[in-house]
Amino acid sequence: MKSINLFGYCLLVFCFLFTTQVKGQDVNEDIPLPEGMTFPMDSLLSDWRVRTFIVSDEDCNTSKVNPEFPDSVYIDRLSRIPTIMEMTYNEVVRKFIDTYNVRLRNQVSLMLASSNFYMPIFEEALDAYGLPIELKYLPIIESALNPSAVSRAGASGLWQFMIKTGQIYGLSSNSLVDERRDPIKSTWAAARYLKDLYDIYKDWNLVIAAYNCGPGNVNKAIRRSGGKTDYWEIYEYLPRETRGYVPAFIAANYVMTYYCNHNICPMETNIPADTDTLQITRKLHFEQISDLCNISVDQLASLNPQYKNHIIPGDSKPYTLRLPHNQICAFISNQDSIYAHRADELFKNRRTVDVKASQASSSRRTSSGSASASGKLVYHKIRNGESLSTIATKYGVRVNDIMSWNNMRNNKIIAGKQLKIYKKK
Repeated sequence: MKSINLFGYCLLVFCFLFTTQVKGQDVNEDIPLPEGMTFPMDSLLSDWRVRTFIVSDEDCNTSKVNPEFPDSVYIDRLSRIPTIMEMTYNEVVRKFIDTYNVRLRNQVSLMLASSNFYMPIFEEALDAYGLPIELKYLPIIESALNPSAVSRAGASGLWQFMIKTGQIYGLSSNSLVDERRDPIKSTWAAARYLKDLYDIYKDWNLVIAAYNCGPGNVNKAIRRSGGKTDYWEIYEYLPRETRGYVPAFIAANYVMTYYCNHNICPMETNIPADTDTLQITRKLHFEQISDLCNISVDQLASLNPQYKNHIIPGDSKPYTLRLPHNQICAFISNQDSIYAHRADELFKNRRTVDVKASQASSSRRTSSGSASASGKLVYHKIRNGESLSTIATKYGVRVNDIMSWNNMRNNKIIAGKQLKIYKKK
């Protein structure tokens, strides 16, 4: 038994000596952190789901002290993680492990709790495409699990898609909708993108490097290295941030597996109720849903982060709305009322203006004097048998004024509708 233990120890020492050799690498080089590791904790805490379902546990054992371990322990632990991807260990990887376990301890505690929301989504898509499940930790370093995260370069969402790449994989972006922020759509798009990258490189380290800096930069690094296709051999030819990307990914796998060994405790989580989706084919505002379905706008925004201004432009093409199960029936039962509720108020910039009518109204004002709007504004509900003439007489104004105030093309009125009247003082 002692001889076996001695052999195991020698093997660990050999692995350490081997894995720490990175050609062309200065271990003291100042490698910038991937941007996802620099997002402030406040950005995660602003999410409704985090505020509602994650609370700090007073009995949590997270402490400010991070125990230190020799390199042989890190090598052994990485070797025990059930992955098909290479979990190399060297001084750069150690640097990122220490960053997570020391400087980012609170973020790790919060991300461990947030992972209850997102990991099942990631695992389903990765499994469907036959990809390594450990890729589920890529959004840890991409966005710190914040679906609304936006990088300095303009990448957005959990998987940090640029607009052009997102469009290639079916994620539309416009002034109202950014599907890069949709947790489900962006995850399936990322899985397809990762699969396409693997078909090119056949090496997972190169795949995630290309995911970070683009295939063009990886191909350039391969050419400059003389055609080498090992990540650590092209390391010095990669952009500076990408040099830290693979080590940060390895460190994320380590810390999300061995957080307990570093006295990090996940925040307590109350997993939210199940949700389901509806297809929306008309324009809809979150406030319309909130008013009639007993659900807050914050909750709607958290469940549907792709809608940037709380508007679903379903009249342009069908869009998905995610709701808790107990609100699905309420929406279906009252959808006509929901679509009509406050529509004129919430969609003012969607009104239709007839240019000819506007010109005719202007002409009338020019010939008859301007329509005064200095009186007290009242709303008159049209009754059966009334005409514009009788209404104008009642309030002491002119028919042309009423037509101007209400953008009317002719003098036809309908009982039950309302007219704006500026009543004389």
